[in-house]
Amino acid sequence: MQSDVLFVYAGITSCGFASFGKGPDSSWISHGLSILSSCLKKAGYSVELIDLRRLTDWKEFEDKIEKRKPEIVGLTMMSVDFNPVMKSIEIIKKINPKAKVIVGGPHPTLASEEVVANKKIDYIILGEGEIVLPILIRDIKSGKKRERVIQGLKPDLDKIPFADRELFWAFEIPIVPELPEPFVSIIAGRGCIYNCNFCKPAEDKLFGRPVRRRSVENVLTELKVLQDKYHFKSLMIHDDCLTEDRDWVVQFCRQYKKEGFKQPFVCQSRADIICRNEDMVKLMAQAGLYMYLIGFESGNQRVLNFIRKGTTVEQNLKVAEICRKYGIRVWANYMLGLPTETREEIQDTVAMIRKIHPDYFSPAFFTPHPGSDLYDYCQKHKLSLIKNHDQYRRDPTEAKIKGQDYLFLRKALEESRKINFEDKVWRFARRRAQKIWWQITV
Repeated sequence: MQSDVLFVYAGITSCGFASFGKGPDSSWISHGLSILSSCLKKAGYSVELIDLRRLTDWKEFEDKIEKRKPEIVGLTMMSVDFNPVMKSIEIIKKINPKAKVIVGGPHPTLASEEVVANKKIDYIILGEGEIVLPILIRDIKSGKKRERVIQGLKPDLDKIPFADRELFWAFEIPIVPELPEPFVSIIAGRGCIYNCNFCKPAEDKLFGRPVRRRSVENVLTELKVLQDKYHFKSLMIHDDCLTEDRDWVVQFCRQYKKEGFKQPFVCQSRADIICRNEDMVKLMAQAGLYMYLIGFESGNQRVLNFIRKGTTVEQNLKVAEICRKYGIRVWANYMLGLPTETREEIQDTVAMIRKIHPDYFSPAFFTPHPGSDLYDYCQKHKLSLIKNHDQYRRDPTEAKIKGQDYLFLRKALEESRKINFEDKVWRFARRRAQKIWWQITV
């Protein structure tokens, strides 16, 4: 029986076809599609998914579309997904020109004109789609004429259904191998209060202001469902900066323990928050925090000021000490090759990362993303080398802007990740012991 709506997940630019289950990025669910699926099912519609990560090539995708002949297809698009999304649409329309194609996600919201230009797309949803998508499906099915570009509405996050994890048919792979499986991820809120120019104002265009967060009770209810259904053993909270709301975090940690959860969890934070809230850090560690993902970005204060990070180099260094004190692992996000950044300033970042000595390194070459002020800066000064949407990958593999020596950047990147043999042995032993401990206690 044909479903009412077919979703296509086209996030294969970084991982490719036949990649599902081979790493974290190639196994994580799309929370956007999963929540939309729950909203549609609540409204009485049936939903199916084609995940390109599970297919071998475009021929297999074409065969599946030929077999299903969907009448309504929905796709989500990050900037980096532009090419596979457009290729998917081309195949869908070739097989069934009458199929209604709906596209949403960050890129249509932030670069609307580029998406609107593709006349094979029937409807484009800007912003959040939980409220407007079920209405659009109803109108399509009834033959009611609708505007092509539809502005989404902000839902009450406590009133929308939990993500439909069955849509993706499998567990997610932990962000780091030391975390025990089954592993799940959730999103507790939308938006970010900070003003980093490599990100803002894109976040505000997507979700508006202020930041909206689900209630602690709502999040814990979902975790109870996940525990009963999947017996998860570790967790990641995907919020851009969960710790920006101290009161929420304190309440969550206390209730998490009170409800009997012992599963280790991971979240994102900032150096300034951690430095100002050591008591909160201690509470999070006691509740089960395994690791912070921290955007250190640069080891040079001028550069931090230029990107409007709102942190200091001293805080970046101090945060590592605080995390070590409470046994919290550090995942270091940092960038090389920012506009105006000099070789000396890049070496400052290398030196800082060597001092921080993170447990996990996550470097990137700065990439100008649509919707950000720094993207506009690069356009204004004709710095961007981005010629293809595939280049929006954050991986430090190719030149992104003019004025940087990428051979030098690659050498600096490798220098930043060097650790001595004794540290490697110590880390391996610690991680092995931790994993054995969780297998026994969780």
